Amino acid sequence: MSAPINDGGPAFPTLFIEPDYGSGYAGMTLRDYFAAAALKGQAHRLASPYEHRDILAADCYAIADAMLKARGCK
Repeated sequence: MSAPINDGGPAFPTLFIEPDYGSGYAGMTLRDYFAAAALKGQAHRLASPYEHRDILAADCYAIADAMLKARGCK
């Protein structure tokens, strides 16, 4: 079993307090934000919008993980 991925926490933290659910921070993680930023730069690699999306997504998360590691999150 692999270790859990440190996602860097919330990218744009917004505190929520819900009587039925408790409290915490909602929003995308920093890892998701970095992957989305990587996607913007990597999407040109596709010959068509539907070609190899799973490989592209995995590559974007690999870039995001490297960015988190560079920040000291890993």
